[in-house]
Amino acid sequence: MDNEKKRIVSGMRPTGKLHLGHYFGVLQNWVKIQEEFESYFFIADWHALTTKYNQTEDMRQNVEDVLLDWLASGIDPNKSTIYLQSFVPQTAQLHIYLSMITPQNWVERDPTLKDLAKIMKDKQENMSNLSYGLFGYPVLMTADILLFNSHYVPVGIDQVAHVELTRDIARRFNNVYKNDYFVEPQPKLTQIPLLKGLDGNKMGKSFNNDIKISDSAEITEKKFKSAITDRNRIRRDDKGNPDNCEVVWDYWKIFGTEDEKQEICAGCTGATMGCADCKKRLVKKINDYFAPIREKREELAKNKDYLKDVIFEGSKKARIKAQEVLDGAEKVIRMYK
Repeated sequence: MDNEKKRIVSGMRPTGKLHLGHYFGVLQNWVKIQEEFESYFFIADWHALTTKYNQTEDMRQNVEDVLLDWLASGIDPNKSTIYLQSFVPQTAQLHIYLSMITPQNWVERDPTLKDLAKIMKDKQENMSNLSYGLFGYPVLMTADILLFNSHYVPVGIDQVAHVELTRDIARRFNNVYKNDYFVEPQPKLTQIPLLKGLDGNKMGKSFNNDIKISDSAEITEKKFKSAITDRNRIRRDDKGNPDNCEVVWDYWKIFGTEDEKQEICAGCTGATMGCADCKKRLVKKINDYFAPIREKREELAKNKDYLKDVIFEGSKKARIKAQEVLDGAEKVIRMYK
């Protein structure tokens, strides 16, 4: 067995500035992964078009915002290949080949499409409004992964079905063309903490309940004042229960030391510390943690040429490997070359 690193691929849609859920759920893991694996991380601008095809006015800025958050958080272009999906046309070429062998009912069983169908049904919308591009996005996603013959895909437990579809398509390709060309990638499960939004629901930009990586200390403090605490603790001298603290206590679990968590727990259950004081201490911990990341992001944002270089050079590197894999797939299919 050779000593080559195993390959891993993952991506994000460019929907704007990333929040703390992205950081702790994805980026922290990527920073560790890039030390161990040959890593390909892409900004999925084609995937963004599957649902936002008529809302592209902020696409360029959204791409740069995602890139800035990645770089500031520690994704290193000298260790990982960072590329823009649309800059690697081999993705679309492989997508065509894979679409020819993928049964329609395989795509229809995709959990994301099922969820979308339910939403449209609840809104009494016609499923015929589902675009061809959105309907076929699971195959495009498969092309993203197989384009580098990736061994692993870092996902949360709720995304395993996506990787299983990719494995199925890879297996079908190999069976149809009587070859073992494509690796059947394995999901690399990440222990993603469910970092809730400030209102106790799923964190998201559209819910206006998030804290962004790039938020200033002042904005973070202002936002955090609305964070949900123990709803049963009405007055300051009421004894609280951290287990009932839907948001703030979960953040303490991430940002606090063991001694700090014990102190906060004692202050809450003994009613010697109010929720406002607890939040104030926590916000300082959050801001201290992200201060160097935010400072680095501000500096990077001043150098547009560097951002372009990262994307162009990373995409150039990605195209070389992608073309190698695509050539091999076309040879297996017996295309005229």
